[in-house]
Amino acid sequence: MILSNVRGAKAPCCSTSVPSRKSPGIGISLTTPLESVQNLQKTLQAKAKSNATAKFHSLWDKVCRPDVLVEAYRRCRLNRGAPGTDGASFATIEQQGLGQWLRRLKQELSTKQYQCSPLLRVWIPKANGGQRPLSIPTIKDRVVQTAVLLVINPVLDTDLSPRQYGFRSHIDAKMAIRRVYFSISERFAREVVDADLSDYFSTIPHGQLMKCIARRITDGSVLGIIRQWLRAPVVERTRQGVEIRTTVARNTHRGTAQGSPISPLLGNLYFRRFILAWNSGTPFWEKNSEIVNYADDLVILCKRGTGEQAMTRMKRLMERLGLIVNESKTRLVVLPEGNFDFLGYTIGRFYGKGGRPYWGTAISRKAIKRLKQEIHAQTTSRWNCTPIAERAERLNPLLRGWASYFNQGPVLQIYRDIDIYTARRVRIWLQRRKGQRGTGYRQYPDQYLYEQLGLIRLLDLPRNRPNAKV
Repeated sequence: MILSNVRGAKAPCCSTSVPSRKSPGIGISLTTPLESVQNLQKTLQAKAKSNATAKFHSLWDKVCRPDVLVEAYRRCRLNRGAPGTDGASFATIEQQGLGQWLRRLKQELSTKQYQCSPLLRVWIPKANGGQRPLSIPTIKDRVVQTAVLLVINPVLDTDLSPRQYGFRSHIDAKMAIRRVYFSISERFAREVVDADLSDYFSTIPHGQLMKCIARRITDGSVLGIIRQWLRAPVVERTRQGVEIRTTVARNTHRGTAQGSPISPLLGNLYFRRFILAWNSGTPFWEKNSEIVNYADDLVILCKRGTGEQAMTRMKRLMERLGLIVNESKTRLVVLPEGNFDFLGYTIGRFYGKGGRPYWGTAISRKAIKRLKQEIHAQTTSRWNCTPIAERAERLNPLLRGWASYFNQGPVLQIYRDIDIYTARRVRIWLQRRKGQRGTGYRQYPDQYLYEQLGLIRLLDLPRNRPNAKV
């Protein structure tokens, strides 16, 4: 499972553009904020790599540095996102003066007067029809979290397992897919524990998580601010405009807010405990199994005959860590008879031309269904009053982004099916927009959709696609 931002208002006019990498905003420097921050990160990472037990006692002064705050703001600005509980947007901050805003924030941090605000809770639809909570920090809190992340990530990321692929630089979900494929096709894996955790981020115990951080980070100010974020109250606004404030995280001492910039790192850091526990005690499991983890998604690839033991061991370790296994969605898959879905792909045995079997991947049915649902949502009567060209402007990034990820395995027929579905939905929307019935094929031929309107076709996109197996 991959995390997403809630979009706010339209991008502001040019007077509130994203701060340039070459403009520090506060202070004077001969290097850009980005270059300066990268140099800092390289120094911290080198120290962490050179000594696996090294502790970092003085990091707060680095969080307060002008270049770090400018770079943190720039990254938050690029990610956009809706305002938090204080209602402040990037546009209003920049209209009132970004440099002054950053100087005030630096002063708050330097004098340790900074206090985080409550989180704004919104609900995001899930593919199964349910909803998942997303907690939106204020822009100020996002910037401070990102500043802390810029400083501590080079240290803590060094300790993560190479089989943890989620939210790490130079590592992505497709690398995790390829690792699973390699383990099945070239190594030993014939039984797979397809595990599902219930509300992983919401169940991480604060005390144990803070121990994971304090193993490397001993700066009291950094630890204190992270603890403050973990305990932040949540505000939820009803349709009637009533605000409901809850303190579940503080009361239960569990959970890190999905939607906060620092949560992916904290999630990875705690999941590292499971991987360490799995490989400890006896060399048996390290030799006979392999874990591939992306955020809260997990598969354990096992030799034939060891899957049941692995399932039992996984449940026992998760219980010890205070995490909850979703029994209804966790299963043992025996290859080649079965297959399984992981990060949007179905992985298992497939059959090529002539019925020849091969190990490979295919875009999962859920991923295709989810895309079609989004295309449908973008072509309903709700958008009848919007300009026609805006539909292509909304659909094209969606299609292009989807295809850039789902480009492994035999994809041409699926791309063709998506192109046909998209064109049909756009034609129906154009017809209904004018109060007409029918499919609209004659009124809006391909030439109109793809040349005049500018709608893209997945089949026309350049593809850097591996062979049909993966």
